[in-house]
Amino acid sequence: MKTYDALMEFSRETGALAQVAGRLGWDQETMMPAGAADQRAEEMAAMESVLHARRSDPRLAEALDHIDPQTLDQVGQAQLRHIRRAYDRAIKVPAALSSRIARVTSRAQGIWARARADEDVAAFLPILREVIALKREEGAALAAGGDLYDAMMDDYEPGATAAQLSAMYDALRPGLTELRAAVRAAPAPAPLDHVFDEAAQMALSTKLAQAFGYDLTRGRVDKAVHPFSSGSGQDVRITTRTNPRDPFNCFYSTIHEVGHAAYEQNISRDYLLTPLGAGVSMGVHESQSRIYENQIGRSRAFTGWLYGQMRDSFGDFGIPDEDSFYRVVNRVSDGFIRTEADELQYNLHVLLRFDLERALMSGDLPVDDLEAAWNDRFWADFGFAVDRPSNGVLQDVHWSIGVFGYFPTYSLGNVFAGCLNAAMRRDLPKLDDDLARGDTSAATGWLQAKVQIHGGLYEPRDLITRACGAAPSEAPLMAYLTEKFSDLYGLRP
Repeated sequence: MKTYDALMEFSRETGALAQVAGRLGWDQETMMPAGAADQRAEEMAAMESVLHARRSDPRLAEALDHIDPQTLDQVGQAQLRHIRRAYDRAIKVPAALSSRIARVTSRAQGIWARARADEDVAAFLPILREVIALKREEGAALAAGGDLYDAMMDDYEPGATAAQLSAMYDALRPGLTELRAAVRAAPAPAPLDHVFDEAAQMALSTKLAQAFGYDLTRGRVDKAVHPFSSGSGQDVRITTRTNPRDPFNCFYSTIHEVGHAAYEQNISRDYLLTPLGAGVSMGVHESQSRIYENQIGRSRAFTGWLYGQMRDSFGDFGIPDEDSFYRVVNRVSDGFIRTEADELQYNLHVLLRFDLERALMSGDLPVDDLEAAWNDRFWADFGFAVDRPSNGVLQDVHWSIGVFGYFPTYSLGNVFAGCLNAAMRRDLPKLDDDLARGDTSAATGWLQAKVQIHGGLYEPRDLITRACGAAPSEAPLMAYLTEKFSDLYGLRP
């Protein structure tokens, strides 16, 4: 394997196998019979063994050493950059450890789901302790003497460090806290008080997915405990969930996951199954899901159209007009669930997880103390007590599947989305006219051209800088939130 073409053929085969492994994960979340869990764990471990062997194959190093990057164009050089980064990470992690992590996390996912349903933290802690021990071992191998948590986070946001993100969060926190206090002191609109048929929710959810450009010939919408997006290229699947008392849970989970899925579907087909054929980082990925969900989906213009769609689907559900509906959609309220949190309080949920998982990884927080630590921190941040584990420490799937270092990318995605929204609004001054008709094509087309089509061609911060014409900053997000919620809650003098 000494030529670039041979290297890329090998890389595409690896990419295809990774998609097969991902499909096993999708099936486990949506359709797999419960009794298949142990076998699926073995299947996932076997696939991970094959993938690890390919990603650490010595022939990759040989090819990388023989190819002169200066003979390649920008795309070729970017492909080499990604292949080398993946290879350098893969050779640091023993194959047996990689396989064991896949096996254990596959089992842990099912145990977490049962513990969550049973409100039984104690049933989950033993397997979580095992997952954390394995992930700490992996992190130490990747860090090679450096910061363990930074090494783990690099898998999701290349180049970012916990210190950098902490500084960003520290810059956001005062403004968010002040605005939140002012909003909570103001009168809030009443929540929805209606029962919404769940089959009708799923039908409208699918219509919303298509309204945001999700291609159902290359995707599908299913239900799962925790909404997610899976796959890339020509097979990108999403899930959502329903609640008869809260259709927004379904609709905005769907729009959020469509943001992820559209990113993957809209990457240049020239990059299919190659390292450039996937989103460049989870922070950039989250910027797409958050801007779809919030700056577009919760805008006054788009919610006006959505109000009409809901009236068509559910009849009179107690909201008299579009303006009232907009206020209910964007209502700031106490809540336990990160994925259901309003824009104003969302980052507080992320910061809680960011700090706790860093403490778990460092060993400062014993697993047996995790629930108490979560509940204490939640009380300090939100001012009310967690009522049950499924609303607290058991609500997220991430730790069960060994995903540590991922949570901070959610807030980074919010920052990126704030920057992109400011640039998009500058370039599309009549965007609200389109959104009021339920036409998102100008917004989604702008995002496709500026972000999505490039896949992994550019580094994450460089991609956002190119799209916005300025380096990423938390300032546009804070300005957007201040403008929106000051207007919603009449905070202006």
